[in-house]
Order: sequence, then C-alpha cells, then structure tokens
Amino acid sequence: MVEDGAGQRIAAAARAMLGAPFRLHGRDAQGVDCVGLAMAAFARAGWSGRAARPYGLRSGDAARACGWIDETGLVRVADAAVGDLMLVRPGPLQLHLMIRVEGGHVHAHAGIGRVVETPGACPWPVIGVWRMPRQGE
Repeated sequence: MVEDGAGQRIAAAARAMLGAPFRLHGRDAQGVDCVGLAMAAFARAGWSGRAARPYGLRSGDAARACGWIDETGLVRVADAAVGDLMLVRPGPLQLHLMIRVEGGHVHAHAGIGRVVETPGACPWPVIGVWRMPRQGE
C-alpha cells in the first residue's frame, strides 16, 4: 500500500467525481474521460507527476498504452489496491482506465455518459496496474 494514505485519498478523489459528465478528452468539472478522471484524482491526492501525452485508447495497443502510463511517473505493481490505476480491455480494440476503490472501481463510462462506481471485481481483463510512487521515489 502507498504510504501516507495516498491510495485512500485517490479513491476519495475519484468518488468525489461520481456523476461528472463524460466528455472525451475532458479534464475538469465540465466533464472527464477515463484519462481525465485518473489525472484529476491523482492530482487531488498530491501527485505531481507528468501528465500523459496525447493518447488514443481505441487502438487496442496495450503495449503503447502501458508505455504512456509508465512515462507519467506512476509505478507499475502486480496487484491492485485501493487508489491504484488499472488499465483494462473492455473490447478487442478498446482500452480503458479505472481507479480501484474499496469494493469495486470508479471510471468514466462513455455509454452511461458519466463517472460511475461499479461494485465487485473488474468485469474486463486487467492489462496493468499502477500506483502513485512513495515520497522520495
């Protein structure tokens, strides 16, 4: 678990955005996509890492997406804990980011049109998991 309760702060920040409208490439209260949600939640928890460069998650290129996330300064981990960022594959050519929360995950759902919390295990294959680095890393 990340020290100083960062995971809990990230999860709380993600939950604070529940109901925010989905907006492709959105980065504020007017709307967010999955990348915008992740950036906002991590920033509210004190993360000052680099932002992801322009992205296209519909390509299905998991290796490229993992590289983009690695470049942000987040640390790749084996298992998801509260507050971790998860890259998942909801469809053959689609990748998606979610934030692990206690009892489920929070994500910007394009089909529903807003940020939602989904209880239970992730329904899609998990490609990778990243965590905010500990102070000093």
